[in-house]
Amino acid sequence: MLATQKQQIADLFQAALAPIVADTGLQPQVVLERPRDPSHGDIACNIAMQLAKPLKKNPRELAQQLVAALLANKGQLIETAEIAGPGFINLRVTAAAKQAVVHAIAEQGDAFGRGEVGKGRKVMVEFVSANPTGPLHVGHGRQGALGDALSSLLQAQGYDVTREFYYNDAGVQIGNLALSVQARARGFKPGDAEWPEAAYNGDYIADIAADFLAGKTVSASDGSPVSASGDANDLDSIRRFAVTYLRHEQDLDLQAFGVRFDNYYLESSLYTDGKVDAAVEALVKAGKTYEQDGALWLRTTEYGDDKDRVMRKSDGTYTYFVPDVAYHITKWQRGFGKVINVQGSDHHGTIARVRAGLQAVGLGIPQGYPDYVLHKMVTVMRNGEEVKISKRAGSYVTVRDLIEWSAGDAVDENGQRDLTRGRDAVRFFLISRKADTEFTFDVDLALSQSDENPVYYVQYAHARICSVFAQWGGVETTLKDVDLSPLTSPREAALLARLAEYPEMLQKALDELGPHQVAFYLRDLAGELHSYYNAERVLVDDASTKMARLALMSATRQVLRNGLALIGVSAPVRM
Repeated sequence: MLATQKQQIADLFQAALAPIVADTGLQPQVVLERPRDPSHGDIACNIAMQLAKPLKKNPRELAQQLVAALLANKGQLIETAEIAGPGFINLRVTAAAKQAVVHAIAEQGDAFGRGEVGKGRKVMVEFVSANPTGPLHVGHGRQGALGDALSSLLQAQGYDVTREFYYNDAGVQIGNLALSVQARARGFKPGDAEWPEAAYNGDYIADIAADFLAGKTVSASDGSPVSASGDANDLDSIRRFAVTYLRHEQDLDLQAFGVRFDNYYLESSLYTDGKVDAAVEALVKAGKTYEQDGALWLRTTEYGDDKDRVMRKSDGTYTYFVPDVAYHITKWQRGFGKVINVQGSDHHGTIARVRAGLQAVGLGIPQGYPDYVLHKMVTVMRNGEEVKISKRAGSYVTVRDLIEWSAGDAVDENGQRDLTRGRDAVRFFLISRKADTEFTFDVDLALSQSDENPVYYVQYAHARICSVFAQWGGVETTLKDVDLSPLTSPREAALLARLAEYPEMLQKALDELGPHQVAFYLRDLAGELHSYYNAERVLVDDASTKMARLALMSATRQVLRNGLALIGVSAPVRM
């Protein structure tokens, strides 16, 4: 049922309730749900049971009053209204109301399902935010898929969205990166006595060292070119070159994954611009800190943390959550009243202290800022075995590994290797479960062209509809005002109902910060399409039935395309 039709029914309930609750002070909220059993109707409401006690009325008698009022004003929307059990009200909407979704989709096209609830509101989604110490791993891939889909959901509801990548280019790990490249540049390798204990061991370290010694120049997406000095003793030059080299590599990973960012923010800039010191000074001035054992502490227990936290250690260095507080102050100062961070579940411990610091700083930042979507680990299976490392990274599976493996031997129209198939599989799979659940990525399943492969199953539904239109050979614009009354079979009703759920599903997915619901919905819609296609012929002899079914197919294809676009997956015409 279309959202507008659902609202119309809710309004009819409110009108029916008005004289009943007058002078009682009650302000009932009508909640409409889809019955679990379709035989019970299209819409169910338990408002009579909710109000029976405060109104001191029998729930069935109250339901009868409401049903009488509803039927008196049903118009062209409600077909029947019945009472079930102790006072449930079950409604059936008219066939014309169910069919109206087809014309709505035809009229709105790519905009179907979109809204304006976020119009005029800025929101930032920060995701991936990998340390520039190596290629992007599968966990970063899950963040990329989740963050990009979440950003698209926000944009679909009218929000002004900024996608931001925060580079952790300062700290101990960057120092270890520089030492790793320096050791390679001096001719050492993993296993040698001279190899640093905390070094990175992937083949990419050798590649960086070779290019550094060759005096090459590298650049990242938003930075100036960095040229290598070629001197293996110049650790500062090695550090700057290695960080930029790996930022460029990560840019290539993201490009292969089809994920883009509007802005990149460097952790190092928080120090060079004095923002970390300014944040600490503001917290001290606000009276939210104290000195103890030579360290500076933040009173995070005043904001719900289980204990106070050290901000500045006795050696004068800051703990890792302090730059995070400074960074989020910049988000607030840049006008982002809503911020969503997509991060690994290992960040759970920092949430309370970052939020405490933001509230304590005295800028009016609200409690619960920012929002977090935390994801769990991804296990990769290939050829029936768990894959734990790759030659490229040395200790983990990279995003590019996963894309290349999932592409198989697919080639494009020019005979070149086509990684689109791999990218589609990775993006769909990585949002197909709730973020807070662990996920096993089965490469063999991603390569499978069967109903068991969810992305293939959905894309094949789209391609199947395209083949119907290729066989028909007509002009689709002639379907715009087609008579839809022949669409009355149970399978057609099921497909119509699923199409009508799309806008509400998008809103729910956004409300719950759960883009996995888009993948769930697409799988369900594809299932309805395949069931219908296998049971009914579309290109029948009867002209009116054929045109109505073609209009239904066109609407289904449009919604499949809209949903796939939201999660960054292609909608192939043929497979």
